[in-house]
Amino acid sequence: MAATAERKVEVFDTEEVLAVSLAKYVADLSDKFCKEKGAFTIVLSGGSLIESLRKLVEPPYIDSVEWSKWHVFWLDERVVPKDHKDSNYKLAYDGLLSKVPILPGNVYAINDALSAEGAADDYETCLKHLVTCGVLALSAASGFPKFDLMLLGMGPDGHVASLFPGHPLLKEKERWVTFIKDSPKPPPERITFTFPVINSSAYIALVVTDAPQAGAVQRALGNGQNSDKLPVQMVSPEGELTWFLDKDAASKL
Repeated sequence: MAATAERKVEVFDTEEVLAVSLAKYVADLSDKFCKEKGAFTIVLSGGSLIESLRKLVEPPYIDSVEWSKWHVFWLDERVVPKDHKDSNYKLAYDGLLSKVPILPGNVYAINDALSAEGAADDYETCLKHLVTCGVLALSAASGFPKFDLMLLGMGPDGHVASLFPGHPLLKEKERWVTFIKDSPKPPPERITFTFPVINSSAYIALVVTDAPQAGAVQRALGNGQNSDKLPVQMVSPEGELTWFLDKDAASKL
């Protein structure tokens, strides 16, 4: 199934134009899933992604999106307190969640009182509970949880989530959520969704802005043959993958 996933690549003149298009994309998918099943499961990540979602908290979307039907998750999280500057939760709270009426009980943040290993186990247990009570579906193809939309960023090294080039976690096939204590990028301790979960998604948006990422974008989307796959090249959802690139990120294509 994954091999036939649909892939779209959209390149925008500026990050501002990208942000306008991304907001519409997210709002349209929210509308689609809320109509179909009365809920929308969305996975956020850190980095510049939240800034690129800023148009969602403006008209028309601030009023038209059915925020009360959103269930919000994190692709990965740093094992730091929720009010720490490195926290992906804090980033999303400050930039998005505090500005829209999403129900607090529908925001599934890491338990920041636990170790990396404990937090990963706890988050996976939380997801399994949500499958049991019908909030999350399982993919018929993979048996892993199937999120409606995952929003991914990418580092200049081609990493996604906290899945880094050459790291053993790239090959994790059993766990839904795992942990890393030796992240090459600080802070070192993180929890992260695994590729089987990422690739069970209905929709994935890969949002990449800025010139430092252009080399990895070129490797991922160009025609060059490179034996070592970057983590971003392993993103292959059951559903549809859309790249949102600004001109700088696409400059080497």
